[in-house]
Amino acid sequence: MSTGSIQFRDQRAARTRMLPLRVADALREAGWPTDLAAFAGAQIVRSATREGLKTEEGRGITSVTLYLPRTVLDELTDLCAEHRPQLEEALAKEKAEKAREAEAEAKGPRKKARKEKTEAVLPTPTVAALIRRRTATINLFGRMLAEVPGAQVDGAVQMAHAFCVHQSGQQPDYFTAVEDWSLPHEAGSAHLQTSFFTTGLLYRYTTVNLTELTRNLNGDHDQALHLLELFAEAFIEVMPGAKKTATAPHTYPYLVHYAVRDRRPVSLATAFEQPVKSAPGGGYITPAVQALSQYAGALNRLLGNRRLIGSGYATAHDAPVDHLGTVHASFDDLTDALTQTAAQSSATRAAA
Repeated sequence: MSTGSIQFRDQRAARTRMLPLRVADALREAGWPTDLAAFAGAQIVRSATREGLKTEEGRGITSVTLYLPRTVLDELTDLCAEHRPQLEEALAKEKAEKAREAEAEAKGPRKKARKEKTEAVLPTPTVAALIRRRTATINLFGRMLAEVPGAQVDGAVQMAHAFCVHQSGQQPDYFTAVEDWSLPHEAGSAHLQTSFFTTGLLYRYTTVNLTELTRNLNGDHDQALHLLELFAEAFIEVMPGAKKTATAPHTYPYLVHYAVRDRRPVSLATAFEQPVKSAPGGGYITPAVQALSQYAGALNRLLGNRRLIGSGYATAHDAPVDHLGTVHASFDDLTDALTQTAAQSSATRAAA
């Protein structure tokens, strides 16, 4: 699986409305005149479709956010370089037209002619194909881009917000910032503020539609499994980056559970419809694990195992946890088992 993993890890995507400006910047750095670089950047969005992408007047940025592979910027810059003679000719034509309009206006007021839309200079199929390009992230989470035909991607991942399984109050954190260059007669701090933090045991849930992901990868089932494994690893490893310097949130999940089903996914969030109460000796982990196990057992009895291909878990809990499937010694073992079970599910569907 390492080959696919390396390929996916090399992919980067960017959300941006600044594509025409970034193309212009790259061309200026390559030695293009400022006016020609700006014209070429504007031609990227003009040539993306038959009518062009909508832009904000006076700012030159796109009206909608584009979600693109980062490599597209270099490829669009190369495309402009390839068509530089056509761009220079179109820019000269535009300048001449503006000069004629200014000369006519100077001779006296006239009825303004209807402004014609700038013609596309760059090949629309090529520009559109580059904007439609995808990365692993786009194939996983989808992309909303209705203006470019074929650029819309239905996401294969659904992600629920994390929530605390017990009651948790806010903890005020009063802090000050000292003025290091204060005058001798001045006293006090440069900044005073109170932040509010909360801590708790969280339940997180996500689901991956492997069929949809395979479709997004043009039917490449092996790549879909590689990407599923990477996503599972990231879901376990990654923590939110906001306020990280003030909170150092470098914890690991206490328990990770997976289930592979051949129909709709099932969340266990209802296990915490009633907030769990702390154990007699303190702490919420053991009561939360018990609540999860009890609800999973009730749900398994209700749904049966007809649609369940396989399930398992890995945890730091000392005792076995019932109703969550096969216990795995480590998160690495868990992600391997998850991928293998998903592959088994796909093979079963293909055989049917």
